[in-house]
Amino acid sequence: MAVKIDKKIKGYSVITPDDKAREATAKAPVAQAQDDAQDSNIVHMHERIERPDVLIGSTYKIKSPLVEHAFYVTINDIVLNAGTEHELRRPFEIFINSKSMEHFQWIVALTRIMSAVFRKGGDVTFIVDEMKAVFDPKGGYFKAGGVYMPSLVAELGSIVEDHMKSIGLLHDPEMSAHQRALIAEKRKQFEDRSKKNTDAVVAAPAARDEDVQVTGEGTSFPPSATMCHKCSTKALVVMDGCATCLNCGYSKCG
Repeated sequence: MAVKIDKKIKGYSVITPDDKAREATAKAPVAQAQDDAQDSNIVHMHERIERPDVLIGSTYKIKSPLVEHAFYVTINDIVLNAGTEHELRRPFEIFINSKSMEHFQWIVALTRIMSAVFRKGGDVTFIVDEMKAVFDPKGGYFKAGGVYMPSLVAELGSIVEDHMKSIGLLHDPEMSAHQRALIAEKRKQFEDRSKKNTDAVVAAPAARDEDVQVTGEGTSFPPSATMCHKCSTKALVVMDGCATCLNCGYSKCG
């Protein structure tokens, strides 16, 4: 681009790479100071944050065969840096209500400890793995959908995990396109095989009911499926002599 010079040139100098480096070095502390000032205005979760008068909450229901009455789990969240690009929603407290008074003592203790961990700040997602690793010595159970729960505490941890995912604190690992295509192919093969078996046994309507029955809400896994040790879901079926999971794609044959 041409530039017209209207004044007399009194002197000139050539900008070298060293000059550019010195200029960038001089600007760096200023930029760092601006970034530090911006970061200092961002509010992070810590135990000194006072509880607001109103919190956003979600309530989840646990209906376990281990207890007579259902558990209602309420998790309240606090919104930090509301209205800015750094807005965050973090769990602040948890409550559990139930008519089953035999569990009242440990429920109160557990919810108080969990609420204290939430308010402490930092990475609180570790609490999910710790709770899901609790096993009941009397044995676990399958909840709706065919997912195995090793204990009541583990299902509570699963609910906390789902809640953290809903507020963006946890994220599911991305499944590759190849893996999604493989699962879809296995499901279609099993459905086609089941349809052929149903058509072959026209005189046995009970068999048809067995084929189309589902194991949980919104699932399409057959009731004869067994538990997959990889995803803890009752979706493992035998196809072509090989145990295959219709939920995560795991195959015993590799």
